[in-house]
Amino acid sequence: MRKFVYAAAIFAGLVAAGAPANAANICISTRDVLDTQPQDDGKAIIFRMRNGAVWRNDLQGACPDLRFDGFAWTIRNPDETVCENMQTLRVLRSGEICALGKFTQTKPPRKKAM
Repeated sequence: MRKFVYAAAIFAGLVAAGAPANAANICISTRDVLDTQPQDDGKAIIFRMRNGAVWRNDLQGACPDLRFDGFAWTIRNPDETVCENMQTLRVLRSGEICALGKFTQTKPPRKKAM
């Protein structure tokens, strides 16, 4: 119960502290994610996409258990996207809650052949 209350408090804080109305958050489709890899001792996650693009998300805080265990998140929107500064994830074995930060594209999508 304590973990649930903690997670709910984090989520409420993220919603309340969301980006300004005029700033567009970068979102990625969970359907298009091929692979994820934690970086920098759980301070970031690399997302490799089907189209060849690579995105780095610098988490809002360190999430050291990501180095050892996978993670899960609950997607409640119909387009199945996750957006920077608006999504949390839960490390599978430890239950640690981590919040996504800013996305940075480190590799653009592949160009389609004509």
